Order: sequence, then C-alpha cells, then structure tokens
Amino acid sequence: MQLGRTVFADLISHLSPRSFHTCVDRYRGNYKASRFSCWDQFLSMAFAQLTYRESLRDIEACLRALQPRLYHMGIRARIARSTLADANETRDWRIYADFAQVLITDARRLYAHEALGVDLAHTVYALDATIIDLCLTLFPWAPYTATQHAIKLHTLLDLRGPIPTVVRITPAREHDVHFLDTLIPEAGAFYLMDRGYLDFTRLYVLTTAGAFFVTRTKANLCLTRRVSRPADPDQGIRSDQLVVPTHTRSRAAYPAPLRRVHYVDPDTGQHLVFLTNHVTLPALTIAHLYRARWQVELFFKWIKQHLRIKAFYGTSPNAVKTQIWIAIAVYVLVAIVKKRLALDVTLHQCLQVLSVTLFEKQPISSALFTDHAQFPAETVGNQLQLLDL
Repeated sequence: MQLGRTVFADLISHLSPRSFHTCVDRYRGNYKASRFSCWDQFLSMAFAQLTYRESLRDIEACLRALQPRLYHMGIRARIARSTLADANETRDWRIYADFAQVLITDARRLYAHEALGVDLAHTVYALDATIIDLCLTLFPWAPYTATQHAIKLHTLLDLRGPIPTVVRITPAREHDVHFLDTLIPEAGAFYLMDRGYLDFTRLYVLTTAGAFFVTRTKANLCLTRRVSRPADPDQGIRSDQLVVPTHTRSRAAYPAPLRRVHYVDPDTGQHLVFLTNHVTLPALTIAHLYRARWQVELFFKWIKQHLRIKAFYGTSPNAVKTQIWIAIAVYVLVAIVKKRLALDVTLHQCLQVLSVTLFEKQPISSALFTDHAQFPAETVGNQLQLLDL
C-alpha cells in the first residue's frame, strides 16, 4: 500500500525543476544524454551528500539496492559508477553553481529578518577563505607547496542565516585579497574581514560604492592620528580615533579618513585594533560586529565536518567543483526547508536525521519533529514484571 512519498522526495519537492532546467539549458548539459540526465546526476550526488557516501562504488551499491524506490525519488536512470563518473568529469560545473545561486537567492529572502546579534538593520557579510587539502598524486593540477596540493574556497557569508552568497574556488596559491576584485559592493552593507584583506586600493573601492568595512590592522601599518574621540574604558574601549595612512603611496590609494578603534576583550584580555570607514557607529558596536565575523569560520568548520568536500569522487577540476557546488546546494536546500517548515532544530540535527530517514515514507516535518511523546515513568498496572525485584 502506498503510504506517501519518501522523505527524500519531500525534500526534493522544495526545488524548482524549471529553474534547474534553465541552468542546464544554459550550458547544454543534457546534450547527447539519452539516459542519465543532469537531474539524475544532481539527485545522485545530493543523496551521496546527505547519506555520507564514501565513493562512487558506494553510491552505486546503495542506489541499486533501492532501485524500486528510485522512480519515486525522482531518479529515472539506472545508476552506474562509470556513468556517474563520466557525468562528473564532463558536464559543466557551472550548471550546479548557477542552480546553487538560485537556491541562495531563495534562502536569503527567507532569512532576511533573522536576528544578527547586533542592533543593526544593515546587511552584514563576512568574507574569508579556507584551504581544502588534496592528494599529491591524484590532483597534480592543484599545487600549493612542495609537499601539499590544495584548492582554496573563498566565501562571502550573509550573517543572517548564515547563507553563503558568493563562493569562488581558486588555486590555493591565490592570495585571499584578490577575492575583493570579484565582488560587486552593496551600498549600505557591512563587510567583515580579517587583516589578510587589508589593501587600501581595494578597500577604497568599497568606500566609493557606499559600503562599509571592518577589519583589523597589521603590526607594521603606519597611521597618523587626526582626531581623538572619547573612549569608555569600562566597555573595553581604549581609544577611538580618526586616522589617515602615513605613507604617501598608501594615502594616495585611500585618500579618505579612517577610524581606528582599540578594544580590549574583557574575557580574554586580548588587545584588538580595528579599522573601519564607518565613523558614527558606537565603538563597542564595531567590536561586536567584528566578533560576528567568527561565523564564517564556523561555517567552514561545519561544512567540512558534515558535507563531503574533503574526499572527492573524481579527480579532475570539473569533478571537484561539481561536488563542491552540489554540496553547497544541499546545505542551502536544508536551510530553506528548515525555515519554510519552521523546524525548531539545528542544521546539524536536520542532516543527521535526514541521513537515516531519507527512504521513510513520512513528511519531513514528522521525521524532524523532536517533541515526541515519552513513555510514562510509572509502569502500567496490568503490565507483568519480568523480574521480581
């Protein structure tokens, strides 16, 4: 008897097939694909992400064992390791990158009014990069050091979510600051970044676009004080100053005044010196804003622990990028479902439950509902006891 669709099918129902096929047609993804379509590839790889499959053989074995249910999951083709490997190697990874951007747009709309932790109505982004290690022999196209091959994942994270809004995959040797060259600054938004992005020419582009930034100063950065503002040592603010670059070349690159805030963390006693182009926010808010930047570090840690982006099913650049973008799409999809269904669970709990209930025939909301009735503490009167204690 048909009891309903599976949890996997319920999850996939939150995707837009029309948007997906628009991305496929843009790059002719299904050209000469008679049996194994891009949609089949996406669903197979999404299954691998959600159930933590280790290899293509693992994916093939599990999906073939579930062959009678694949049609109801949306997978129309018979899964073969070689077919999936060829699709990952040859089909343009930009198909899945574009589709992930569609999901990111939907997710940002849903999370637009999420609490930020700071009393601020502006959009706040955190940007950073992380290294993904690769095998020396299997990935010769990604040299990093003499003993290490790797790629770098640059991310611009919307802290209301948090949702990755811009993701760029580059060789690991590329410096983090070049990521700023690819951004289109959003007027009125805040960009939180570490000292590795301190480049006056690029920061002035943000300023001229009407955006704001908060970063940290370097030890060898020379700044000349112009104005000192009142500081509250009880809040940890040691100084609040308007400064300009000391060196002529730096001043030419950034001709506008900057604000330097010296803050001492009351919990750790650590001295932190921030640099920003916003001159009216309270100094303590600047410090709290930079603290929120830590969410991008937690995002990198989270996806490395809970998604398959450290072990890859293919060895070509196209296969690696395809797997990373599908992993990001799965992450955003789970975030969308969590918000639409108003689930009071974390993303980690969502993934853990989904990994063992994908083929159960029940709604997602039922599978992830945590307030289940508990057994009563007292034994029922007519229940026989096994042991007389």
